[in-house]
Amino acid sequence: MEIIKEHACHDGRMVYYCHQSEAVKGEMKFGVYYPPQMKEGAKLPALTYLAGLTCNEETFLIKGGAQQYAAQHGIILVAPDTSPRGAGVEGEDDNWDFGTGAGFYINATNGPWAKNYRMEAYVTDELQLLMKNDLNVDVDRQGIFGHSMGGHGALTLGLKYPEVYKSISAFAPICAPTKCPWGEKAFSGYIGDDKAEWAKHDTVELVRASKQRHHKPVLVDQGLNDEFLNEQLNPDLLEQACNDTNYPLTLRRHPGYDHSYYFMNTFMKDHVDHHAKVICS
Repeated sequence: MEIIKEHACHDGRMVYYCHQSEAVKGEMKFGVYYPPQMKEGAKLPALTYLAGLTCNEETFLIKGGAQQYAAQHGIILVAPDTSPRGAGVEGEDDNWDFGTGAGFYINATNGPWAKNYRMEAYVTDELQLLMKNDLNVDVDRQGIFGHSMGGHGALTLGLKYPEVYKSISAFAPICAPTKCPWGEKAFSGYIGDDKAEWAKHDTVELVRASKQRHHKPVLVDQGLNDEFLNEQLNPDLLEQACNDTNYPLTLRRHPGYDHSYYFMNTFMKDHVDHHAKVICS
């Protein structure tokens, strides 16, 4: 693991790393914010952030404004890239919503994508080891959050790995990818035509199948001026599934806000606070 660059930030440090990943069979990058409470040998709680389509490991850490709140709570922020880069899979750079920058936080099983596009394994296995062994993270105190495609990733991985992630939240997530164009395109390409396999990566389906002992409060913020709201995001389906199963969801709808980081920046403090109540206690 090598340091690419680092910066002082809110009395802590922003550090960007690269390393050779076994999960994706190539180089991966991620950014880490170390708060000022970081001392030699200290183990601090961590929040993993998953970014959306076309983003990379820097996008959130430059635009999200989360470091100031992480510094207040003594939380490490970890932000991986959104996909492998330069894997050499034919067609991976043809579309902005599939392939490079669009890993969807699942393990591909279909055709040439299966070798490299394994972002679920990267985030929940390989990155976990790095966090434990190299980043001084207290792995028993972790949360996960994200935006759009990354909101989908945060919700699904949070639900599938309750032993890892103790708190979950999302901004404008793709709530039901099996029922929207982005998800249908990604799942058919990465997984194939078996929709029973698709359902394993759909938040609505996972909520309906979840066991009550694993329920933990989820915060979701959605802008009502979001240009992707009606066709791609489907928060109403998530809300209905949570109502049907008594899953503890707080879904906040905000008039005037769109899909951008201006929206996320506005409500970032609420999300960091939401996680801090669990992982900093």
